Amino acid sequence: MSLLNRRVRGFRLIDLVGAGVLAALILGVYLAKTVAGRERAEIARVERQIAAEKARIRLLQAEVAHLEQPGRIERLSTLYLGLEPIGEKREARADQLVELARAGPPPKAAAFSPVAAMVARSDAAVPGVPPPPPPEAQPVRLAQAKP
Repeated sequence: MSLLNRRVRGFRLIDLVGAGVLAALILGVYLAKTVAGRERAEIARVERQIAAEKARIRLLQAEVAHLEQPGRIERLSTLYLGLEPIGEKREARADQLVELARAGPPPKAAAFSPVAAMVARSDAAVPGVPPPPPPEAQPVRLAQAKP
């Protein structure tokens, strides 16, 4: 009797081996499909995240373009810093550059920035900066333990 024709509980051995191989293939395909589905879901999640980040990048680029508009910057510098375009008498011609270099930098004016005004504690009022608090009449005394 050959191995292929041998019977086990009424079934040929080759039929049992074929059924086992078929069950293993079915299980393998099912597991591969499940793993592929998880990977597909992960890829879709990453693609959605990339799309959201690209949309955020476009939004931030639009915001930067708005904030960097020259007209807006000029308006803000005039309003808050008191800056204005340079007048004709402040511009130098090419033949005046040597004289300006020999003269050195112009003397510094008092700082206009609110921070510098607060550090200097000047009595002059600076727009947008609250005045410093008045000095207290009596110094604060710390509690001392009795011996």
